[in-house]
Amino acid sequence: MNPSRLQHLLQNAASRRILVVGDVMLDEFVWGRVSRISPEAPVPVVEVQAESSYPGGAANVARNLRPFCASVLLCGAVGEDSFAAKLRGLLADEGIETGALVETSEIPTIVKTRIIARQQQVVRVDREKNRGSIAAVTDRAAGIVEELMPSVDGVILEDYGKGLICQSLKDRVCSLAKEHGKFLTADPNPGNHLDWSGVGLLKPNRSEAFAMAGRTDYGAADDPLQDADLLDVGSLLLKKWDLAGLLVTLGEHGMILFERGSSPYHTPTKAREVFDVSGAGDTAIALYTLAICAGATPHEAAEISNHASGVVVAKLGTATLVADELIASFEQNGK
Repeated sequence: MNPSRLQHLLQNAASRRILVVGDVMLDEFVWGRVSRISPEAPVPVVEVQAESSYPGGAANVARNLRPFCASVLLCGAVGEDSFAAKLRGLLADEGIETGALVETSEIPTIVKTRIIARQQQVVRVDREKNRGSIAAVTDRAAGIVEELMPSVDGVILEDYGKGLICQSLKDRVCSLAKEHGKFLTADPNPGNHLDWSGVGLLKPNRSEAFAMAGRTDYGAADDPLQDADLLDVGSLLLKKWDLAGLLVTLGEHGMILFERGSSPYHTPTKAREVFDVSGAGDTAIALYTLAICAGATPHEAAEISNHASGVVVAKLGTATLVADELIASFEQNGK
């Protein structure tokens, strides 16, 4: 992709409005150093040096979008607790609209706390309750999506398997997107057995794709376009849900795009260093969706998504990027 084409797409993206619907959470990071082993148990003692918090899950998808587009709206479920207030504040600080968040006393806000020492995650502490699907919450979310759909350019369904994205909500969002002519993508959770028919593009990672296809992954080939098992899984999922597009993220092997009626398209990774893969999938779905809404072809959107993911994995924590970093990646790596 030449620089003028990329600039054109970024200029178009700057006027777009994207709605993200999915499982939101608060990501906390405790940064420290390990200097000894605890006398109480054979575990490291982490001396805390700093703490930080970021929007996580579907909220991180919204956070990845915000530097590139006019506005981002976020629909998800939070509890009536201090963590929800903290999450709202962080989102507001980044200019993400929080009026579509559904607050409920039935579930707590999900919080994931990562303890990091010497750039390595020591342990993760999760605060969450087995939520399942709560009809009152999903009904309220569906009503909010119906109200917002005419005013947005694209929609992302982000399923972390925490209960918000159920079959009824997915089907309602698909119906509304089709009715209003909006581009809809989804980032699935294989543990949540949904029928994904009707979405414009599905974006699993390799292990998720194999799980949803009911196939065993015996290991990746060096060249994804020569990986018979992967190609078979891609073809199977396209047919299973009659998808127009399937984007499978492949870690160090980049991404592969399957499209109905076309040969698979592989884009190798652009990452030069990998410090933390947390949230890389969020970046991938965010930038692919926005690129299509800005007028990119599917191949161009895959390249933009791949470059963006390559930038964020070189950062620690739940990271995002800005337009200058994306442009620099294209300048350094080409295409």
